[in-house]
Amino acid sequence: MEIIDLRSDTVTKPSREMREAMLTAEVGDDVYGEDPTVNRLQEQVAEILGKEAALFVPSGVMANQLAIKTQTQPGDEVIVESDSHIFNFETAGAAFLSNVQLCTVQGNRGILQAEQVAQAIRSKVYYNPKTSLVCLENTHNKAGGTIYPLEEIQKIHDLARNRKLALHLDGARLWNASVASGVAPKEYARFFDTVSVCFSKGLGAPIGSALTGTYEKIESARKYRKIFGGGMRQAGILAAGALFALDHNIARLKEDHDNAKLLAKELSSLPGINLDLHSVQTNIIIFHINGRPESAEEFISQLKAQGVLVSEMGISTLRAVTHLDVSREQIQRASATIKSLLRH
Repeated sequence: MEIIDLRSDTVTKPSREMREAMLTAEVGDDVYGEDPTVNRLQEQVAEILGKEAALFVPSGVMANQLAIKTQTQPGDEVIVESDSHIFNFETAGAAFLSNVQLCTVQGNRGILQAEQVAQAIRSKVYYNPKTSLVCLENTHNKAGGTIYPLEEIQKIHDLARNRKLALHLDGARLWNASVASGVAPKEYARFFDTVSVCFSKGLGAPIGSALTGTYEKIESARKYRKIFGGGMRQAGILAAGALFALDHNIARLKEDHDNAKLLAKELSSLPGINLDLHSVQTNIIIFHINGRPESAEEFISQLKAQGVLVSEMGISTLRAVTHLDVSREQIQRASATIKSLLRH
């Protein structure tokens, strides 16, 4: 039975051409800074995002946690959106690794307004924690791949500068935001002190993310990467996959976005499905099931038996994510399978 895996864009497998690039990669010891392929990747990412330097790391979680570690002190507070990846999916890393607490603010489809951020900043009364960092997410995963408006980012940037706060962007899917909006990654990134990006989601590399920022911040992050256990040796084999992804797989993200809109349109017309088409801006579809089946878990099990995999986001909420390993024909078959189950 054919499996159509829509659980996440992290399930992609490297193509034959990417594997060949990895096989022939020139390598060295990256802990010594001697891996030429890693160095080339870091230079290219820094250039794309308009930053002084970049650091290759195993995961997006590590990139985000390094950004927090390098821009806070123990006992500080970090402002995040309440559905953000940093708050929900990073295993309390900020508390565990940096000894900071998170102040969560509910946004609209994952988007915070500058006024909300301003209200969340602590006063300087001695018994308050110090607000030191604001983290935004673009695109926003749990909100359904929504794109952060550039004008709102600028307002939050201006506020952060006036209040002497650092600003970090969780840009795991920044490539999707850029392709969908037409805004260059560098234009988004210029408002942030640090930006993380991922290669192993929509771009299809098997592993890896990067953190970008000033030379000083990245040197500090390099030290903490070692402490966190992220120092890698002949990592050029992995970096070569990321370089291939940057060179070949960014523009094609539009196909994923088109497939997501196609699936969303089909789902939105079904009785028993609640889906806001306006929320589908990139490659993530969040939809709700009403009535039968009674829970997301039950529906997921039924779909799996028919060869379609989706993920649970709540008791009656499901997520489907399009990616380079799912064709338009498979999207149509997945839609037909969902229709068939809902008829019974």
